[in-house]
Amino acid sequence: MTEADVKQLIVTIVKPLVADPDAIKIETDRDAHFLNFNLSVAPDDVGRVIGKHGRVAQAIRTIVYSVRVGDSLRVRLNIVDD
Repeated sequence: MTEADVKQLIVTIVKPLVADPDAIKIETDRDAHFLNFNLSVAPDDVGRVIGKHGRVAQAIRTIVYSVRVGDSLRVRLNIVDD
């Protein structure tokens, strides 16, 4: 999978969960072993994406973490709360 494919996967999963899908922003950052995706949503939607006791966030991460990008980089998803 490419970086764009993973971005699209995250948006596809998160879009039905939020009330303001236009506020979804994903920034990427690379380091030695990981491709970090920083997900930010509208302030009112952060709780919907995280879920009770982090269960929704963990389910999203389980799906996204199963993906490898290019040069065997592992994917990491961070939910940014501004």
